[in-house]
Amino acid sequence: MTTTVSAPSLPDAALRRPLTRRDLRTLGLSALGGTLEFYDFVVFVFFANVLGALFFPADMPDWLRQLQTLGIFAAGYLARPVGGIVIAHFGDILGRKRMFTLSIFLMSVPTLVIGLLPTYASIGIAAPLLLLAMRILQGAAIGGEMPGAWVFVAEHVPQRHYGMAVGTLTAGITGGILLGSLVAVALNTHYAPAEIHDWAWRIPFILGGVFGLVSVYLRRFLEETPVFQELAERKKVARELPVKTVLREHRAAIVLVALMTWVLSTAIVVVILFTPAYLQKVFEIPAKLSLQANLAATFTLTLGCAVVGWASDRFGTRAVMLVGWGGLFATTYLFYLGLPGTPESLVWSYALVGFFVGSIALLPIVGVRAFPPAVRFSGLSFAYNMAYAVFGGLTPVLISVWQKVDVMAPAHYVAGIAVLGFLIGLWPFASRGWQPRA
Repeated sequence: MTTTVSAPSLPDAALRRPLTRRDLRTLGLSALGGTLEFYDFVVFVFFANVLGALFFPADMPDWLRQLQTLGIFAAGYLARPVGGIVIAHFGDILGRKRMFTLSIFLMSVPTLVIGLLPTYASIGIAAPLLLLAMRILQGAAIGGEMPGAWVFVAEHVPQRHYGMAVGTLTAGITGGILLGSLVAVALNTHYAPAEIHDWAWRIPFILGGVFGLVSVYLRRFLEETPVFQELAERKKVARELPVKTVLREHRAAIVLVALMTWVLSTAIVVVILFTPAYLQKVFEIPAKLSLQANLAATFTLTLGCAVVGWASDRFGTRAVMLVGWGGLFATTYLFYLGLPGTPESLVWSYALVGFFVGSIALLPIVGVRAFPPAVRFSGLSFAYNMAYAVFGGLTPVLISVWQKVDVMAPAHYVAGIAVLGFLIGLWPFASRGWQPRA
């Protein structure tokens, strides 16, 4: 039986209408911007070793250089909650569109600047400090972009296409990881290590910055969401600090989104980001093969997000949560227990688990509906970014320590989190969402 939930508040006729060309344009531009912005955020990790060599003293020990480079990368995650809360605050007061455009601008400019920065050999200690400053701005931007994109699209589309639209948008955002991986592979294929070290490392950052600024221009043609326009017309836009209202009146929604963020961050960090190095270190799988398998998994992740969104419209959120997270549990053990396997089995089993990682699209599908329109942006952004800062930061440390006593630690952790996602699917609030008081 299909579970019926209330989409972001719109008149009944608007909820039942078909997708229009304007809806498709909104979804397309939003997804494109999300792809480019997430690419800008993650491309750093693909060139972390090169950046470490260029932005720190040559005589610094390798372990310390790597630690400081990863510290600069992590600074982006630490800045997410602050940027997300501030951008969402004004998104609930001034409008979704303005902040939606601002977030991609705040990502594009620092990315472009990184591609143009002088290195340590040219300006000394100022080089890593400038790199750190740009990374903090990137983190603040991504903290506002993802919740903002989800809310913006969800409040534009009719109810019967709500899941498909949010899932497709999420597919576009995760496509940024795929794009970053493809660019890294292309550069390492066409340029020698010395060329990348000398100048070619700048290419992905400059391209990301330029295309991001083009996306800023294109977002000028988007319109404010009907939901916010209705709030403004009725003078029901948040008057007090929106996050204060969220903390006082919507604690169940905070818990729901935070727990689902734990599931999302674990699936992405462990399965997609952590596993390629794990394959090489633990099972001595060649780097080229592990990266090819990871590309397959990232592609099916992107596909899975879109399928999950479509299925939630067709079969209901609860059914998709149970099947999606149950499928992640099963395919996680199928993949990790089958290692190292053959090259063919590695690629197809990694791709299969990657498809079920696409169940992460359930977070925005559930999370947007968990908060009322007046504080929706702030509520989703606060819960998501705070939880991601905690769980996204602690997960690599936990896995690294656990792995010393159990080589299957990644499998057990992801499977355990999949069980949590399955149990959340049984929580009525997850599929019902926020309801106005009678």
